[in-house]
Amino acid sequence: MRNIAIICGGLSSEYEISLKSAQTIIDNFPKNYNCYKIIVNNDGWWLGEPTKKCPVDKNDFTATSEGVKLLFDLALVYIHGFPGEDGKIQAYLDMLGIPYLNSNSLSSELSFDKWFCNQFIKHFGIPVADSFLYLDPNDHKKEQVIEALGIPLFIKPCDSGSSYGVSKVKNIDEFDLALRYAFEEGETVVAEKFLNGKEVTCGAYKTVNGLITLPPTEIVTENDFFDFSAKYEGKSQEITPARISAKETELIQAYTSKIYKILRLRSLARVDFIIVDGEPHLVEVNTTPGFSSASIVPQQLKCAGISITDCFDEILKCEFPEWYK
Repeated sequence: MRNIAIICGGLSSEYEISLKSAQTIIDNFPKNYNCYKIIVNNDGWWLGEPTKKCPVDKNDFTATSEGVKLLFDLALVYIHGFPGEDGKIQAYLDMLGIPYLNSNSLSSELSFDKWFCNQFIKHFGIPVADSFLYLDPNDHKKEQVIEALGIPLFIKPCDSGSSYGVSKVKNIDEFDLALRYAFEEGETVVAEKFLNGKEVTCGAYKTVNGLITLPPTEIVTENDFFDFSAKYEGKSQEITPARISAKETELIQAYTSKIYKILRLRSLARVDFIIVDGEPHLVEVNTTPGFSSASIVPQQLKCAGISITDCFDEILKCEFPEWYK
């Protein structure tokens, strides 16, 4: 049986969410693999729980437990945020020659930055919201930005997830506070035009028979937008399949497939959209979509009649066909 390292935790605000995602994956991973949880935190990298203090040797990505040196045949990086979803650990694994079941470092880093990703994707004919990039929290161009984008608008960190640091700005007096709040989470910040439409998201993964696009999910939030409490504290409805027309469903899935291929994604991904007057607009691309019991992709798999185990089995067969000969 091959040894699989499920790398989780991380150094961002999404630490706890990552642990929940990893546990769901471990509980449902194909049984012909040995899964080991590797937790990354501010104190180091640990095999199993950090309290056991069994460190990972980052020189060769091994761990020694009870006198036995553990080698890994494959890694699955499931850190939401830094240093996993942004491709840093994938680059480290590339240098060591250890295969992993994720999008590569370039695809991950590009997808992780909301502004860069959307500016790149829009050149392929997929609509995105108008936006303005902030590199400095002391850049006071709010009048210019508001004139260009209108009110309300969103201010969000370019390089963060789970809606940390995101604000919906309803008047000019809220602008500066929202900008500071976003810069607490990210190195760069984007001000983005408010799209008044229906929020829909679509998961996808690649198999030997081609790309599978899952039934889209419609998100209806009790809050002003799909923020952290809406995502993780039951303040939203996630309706799968989405209550949209067959034409809109087809377009969402086609855009998801196109984005997946353009960015050269691997394994699981999820793409978020706002539908305005029948036209989906890209919001963001998730190369490490949430995978806890409350997350969207597991709901979409269930709707499609696909078990989590079968999903990962199909991904493994696609990425490592030699293991199944």
